[in-house]
Amino acid sequence: MRARIDITEVEVRTKIRAKYLRAMENEEWDMLPGPIYVKSFLRTYSDYLGLDSRMLLDDYRRRFERPSDQESRPIATLGRERERDRAPRGPLLPPWALVGLVLVAIAVVLDVVGSCDTSSPSTSSPPGGHANTTLHRPTTTTPTAPARPVVTTPKTVTLRIVPTALVYICMANQAGKLLIPGRTYSAGQSVPTFTAGKLLLTLGNSSVKLKAGFGTIPVAPSSHPTNLLIGPSSSRFLAKSKAPKCG
Repeated sequence: MRARIDITEVEVRTKIRAKYLRAMENEEWDMLPGPIYVKSFLRTYSDYLGLDSRMLLDDYRRRFERPSDQESRPIATLGRERERDRAPRGPLLPPWALVGLVLVAIAVVLDVVGSCDTSSPSTSSPPGGHANTTLHRPTTTTPTAPARPVVTTPKTVTLRIVPTALVYICMANQAGKLLIPGRTYSAGQSVPTFTAGKLLLTLGNSSVKLKAGFGTIPVAPSSHPTNLLIGPSSSRFLAKSKAPKCG
């Protein structure tokens, strides 16, 4: 209401039916298709109005979401699981098998000790001297973990605009400096390319193709002005009150 935006304009811009928008305004969540749609609608609606979508979603989860099934599991069920874990279990092998395994283990140990005695190299002492023996211990190397690739987050965005028909363009950077001060371009005409931390863009209609470093930016078909905020990794609708001023 403060931005003087009609609910039908919001419906066209966000593709959310007007009855769902009114339901969100009145906190009538049962009228929406489901929890997933509630969160998606809240995010889209708040982004369009220029509000903090993360804060609104956190508030919705805190006030209206139900506890998970894990948290609401009955205490009696957990008690039965603990009793089942503490219940004694029978031996897995019969006693005669355990005795046989012990005897086999003793025989293996004796065989290993005997083979070590017979395979050790003999040393001869030189006349009038002492035997010179050297112990060689195997060297072990610790494998090194492979280095993790360094992921760099882009700090700026470069926007390329290609008109497909006659279109009005106004663009500014995050500091409010006008980069394209309200000009009309025809199809195929070259539009200057700019790079900034964020770009504020107003289009007179949807007759353009927008390409940024993170990919193509979709523009909903419309004959009315569209306001966008484009960052290094994403874009979203911009409230009319925050759009660039080109006169």
